[in-house]
Amino acid sequence: MTVTTSLEYSNSILYLDNVTVSFDGFKALNALSFVIDRGELRCVIGPNGAGKTTMMDVVTGKTRPDEGEVLFDGKIDLTRLDEAAIANLGVGRKFQKPTVFENLSVFANLELAQKTVRGITRTLFARLDSTQRDEIDAMIRRIGLTGREQTSAGALSHGQKQWLEIGMLLIQDARLLLLDEPVAGMTDRETEATAELVRSLAGKHTVVVVEHDMEFVRSLASRVTVLHEGAVLADGTIDFVQSQQIVIDVYLGR
Repeated sequence: MTVTTSLEYSNSILYLDNVTVSFDGFKALNALSFVIDRGELRCVIGPNGAGKTTMMDVVTGKTRPDEGEVLFDGKIDLTRLDEAAIANLGVGRKFQKPTVFENLSVFANLELAQKTVRGITRTLFARLDSTQRDEIDAMIRRIGLTGREQTSAGALSHGQKQWLEIGMLLIQDARLLLLDEPVAGMTDRETEATAELVRSLAGKHTVVVVEHDMEFVRSLASRVTVLHEGAVLADGTIDFVQSQQIVIDVYLGR
């Protein structure tokens, strides 16, 4: 097991140490060690099969590691919890394809997400109070959907659906957001707006972005971790990782 200082440990919201996951003899994660600080914005890149999705699956409880340690907030062992319990801790995941309620309005999607943390009974029967309504209105402004409050989610553009799903995670006060290829399929204008939104989240929230669009990664101006064959290949600024010959050979040069 790798060694981390007490300072690194205390500052981390996500700490993976020596995490290994095998599928039929193939190591999707190979002794992966990975630390994310509270309030950090981190980009994770790498070729297909590098372990990016498996890493997120482990963090969210979808996949159990064969070995290794996965800690949230410096003390909670995520390997002992199921997906629902991990989500209730404030770990939110946005998949590449938006998962919104397409027949419901933007406002109703956020209302349902807001009430998820307040129990099923209130979800079914409670009326919104002024504070909850103000919170939804503020979130609609934050995700750039002002004027679309009563628009059905299914009528939104692809990018707008992505923003709505991010808003649904934020309104649940997710402390750690895992965003899987958030700008895939977006227009250039939507991509720029998404970069601005993601940058605005860092600090209050911790954000991990898995992405292939290198221009988008560069626009986030964050620390970048490159995965390859289930382990960290390189880590640093975008300029640093793009200058590494090994990263060019296994990923950027393809």
